[in-house]
This record gives sequence, C-alpha cells and structure tokens, in this order.
Amino acid sequence: MTEVTELSRPEGQSHTREVLLNLGPQHPSTHGVLRLVLELEGEYVARVDPHIGYLHRGTEKLAESFSYTQIFPLTDRLDYLCPPSNNLAFALAVEKLLGIQAPIRAQYIRVLMAELARISGHLLITGALPLDLGAMTALLYAMREREMIMDLFEMISGARMHTSFCRVGGVREDLPDGFVPRIKEFCEIFPNRIRDYERLVENNRVFLKRTQGIGVITADDGIDLGLSGPNLRASGVDWDIRRDEPYEIYDRLDFKVITRDEGDCYARWRCRVEEMRESIRIIEQCLDQMPEGPFQIDMPTVAFPVDKNKVHCSMEALIQHFDLSAYGFKVPKGEVYSAIESPKGELGFYIVSDGSAKPFRMKVRAPSFVNLQGLFVASNANYLADMIAVLGSLDPVMGEVDK
Repeated sequence: MTEVTELSRPEGQSHTREVLLNLGPQHPSTHGVLRLVLELEGEYVARVDPHIGYLHRGTEKLAESFSYTQIFPLTDRLDYLCPPSNNLAFALAVEKLLGIQAPIRAQYIRVLMAELARISGHLLITGALPLDLGAMTALLYAMREREMIMDLFEMISGARMHTSFCRVGGVREDLPDGFVPRIKEFCEIFPNRIRDYERLVENNRVFLKRTQGIGVITADDGIDLGLSGPNLRASGVDWDIRRDEPYEIYDRLDFKVITRDEGDCYARWRCRVEEMRESIRIIEQCLDQMPEGPFQIDMPTVAFPVDKNKVHCSMEALIQHFDLSAYGFKVPKGEVYSAIESPKGELGFYIVSDGSAKPFRMKVRAPSFVNLQGLFVASNANYLADMIAVLGSLDPVMGEVDK
C-alpha cells in the first residue's frame, strides 16, 4: 500500500507530495524477505526504514534445546551461502569455552573451507549486483565458477550447501582422495575467470553510472554504525579480524587486506572482487603448508567418528545423531564471545554455559544484521532506483538477519 501526504513548502515554491512506498518483502531485489519502507520526496529517498522478521528463523532460541554439536546444522542456515564460515565461528566459541584447540591439520582444513566459502559468497554478489542493475551475463559467469566450489563442498562433506563439516575439536573427517588435485585445478583456473568478470562490467558506462558515487558511507559513519567486512573496508577502514585478531593459522599466512576510499557501491563491489584473489592465495598456502596428523582432538567426549550412513540424512536425523548428552559431554560454566572474519564481516557467537551439554543462552552477532544499518546513511537523498544498488552492494543474507 502506498500512503500519500502533502509536504509543506515555502511560499512561492511548488508543492511536492511525500510518498511512503513499500519495497518488498516479496521483491527479487531485496535479496530475501526484507521490507523497506521508503519515504520519498518526488524521486528522492528522504528516509528508509528496514523491517525484518519475515523469515522466522529463530536460531538463537532453538540452540538452547540442542547440544553443542547438534547446533552445527543450525549454523549452516545463517549465511546459507557460506556455511563453513558459520560452522567455524561456532566451533571456535565452544572450543574457547572448553579451553581446547583443534589439531593443526584440522585448522588448515577449516581455513581452506572458510576461504572457499568466502569466494562462494562473493561470487554471488559479484554477479547479482550487476544483475540487479540490468546486466544478466555477469551472474551467469559467476555461477559457472560457484558450481565448481559446490562440487568441492560435496566432495569433502557430502553436501553442496549445508556442509556441517566442522566439529568441536576439529573437523568431521580428513580430506578425501582426489580432493587436492581438484582444488588446485580450481585455483589455477579462477584468477583468469575473475578477470572475465571485470572485463564484463568494470568499464560498462551504465554499471559505473549506477554505482560510482552512489550510496556513499564514510569511514566515520561505518565505524559508528558497527559495519564490518567489505562494507567497512570499502570506506577506507583497514580492519580485518584474520590479520588484526588472528585465529586458527591465519597468522602463518601471507595475504593482503583489500581497502578502498570511495565508500560507494562500486567500491564495495570492487573490494569483494579483489578479496577473491586473496582467498585463492590463502588456499594455495594452506595446501602447501598443511601437515599430516590428526583431524580431531583426542577427547572421546568431544569428538567421535561419524556414521557415514548419516551423511546425507535430513537435518532432523543429523541432530538426533549428534546428541552428545549420552556420551557424557559437558561444558564448564561460564560465558564467552568469539568472532571471525566471515565473508559478510564480523560473525561472532556469545555463549552462556550453565555446565550442561546445551548452551543456556546463545547470541549471534550476525554481520548482515548490523550492516543493514548502512541503509540509513547510504540511501539518503539518492534516487529511488539507486536503492536497488545500495541494498545489493551491502550484500545482506536474511538467514542471519532473522536469526
């Protein structure tokens, strides 16, 4: 429904009607079930009010009913484009609470999977932002390479999307035979494919006109709003948890943190393109440095062999299988916060333990939820048509917004 009111103007000036317009929640350009209430002054957006809650995910409350290992399938469904990153963030929080650390080989496998997930998430928005603005070919190209990543996920975990591969104290199983040659082939092919995406749109007059100087977020505004990830680095803030608060084996790796100063939609798109190149460098270093050794910690009440017949089961069957209370698994009383640099930004888990096999409370610091605040400053005084570019450049995933 559209509500129309009359704006008062100084005497002698023409009157402009104020229009309240709903964009979404059923709209392809809102990237999920997101509703934006726009206050328009003619063709300009004077105010945007995001309305969330249409997905009804309830991950945080559901987690109170499950054991820590049963929660992994729930984390898959946060940023469902990058499940291994979600798995890793939760595993690190529980391990911090337990005071344990995964074996080195497991850490390399986790980082390798997390960087594949980063490329997977960035590929979608690299193609989807031009698609939102009318250029379809870029998405078709990006999906070609994303299929290769899905094949790698399926090879290593048995699932293309909801991998549930991490475990408290390690990973579910070791790398399968034939995986290393396949991922090396991907690393060899992919840099040239990135250049293909750039050739398609980086000099396209329409794409540049619709993104450069549009939706500008300054560094100060980005910090004040709590933005993170490429959305913050595109505004000139040189901050990356992988480098500045390293976890797992990131302090052993050499990579560049991509930043830009413009803070507009194009800068956010460009940051993600460049970050995919750095992810390839990280994956290659992981393959070169990865040692032999165990992939799970030697604690029977924390890690135990998986039943391979359960790999392709439903989430309900997996949750039942991973009920660790029968194994005497308990976590010390206390509270902990642990965060990683996910593809969308800072993904953190705050857990309160009452000493049982299930969390007493769990809170997810989801980057997509926080990054949506950028709409308040990025959309002011832009044309209505620019809202599509601004929202797409922030790259929200509603699975971790309605958590």
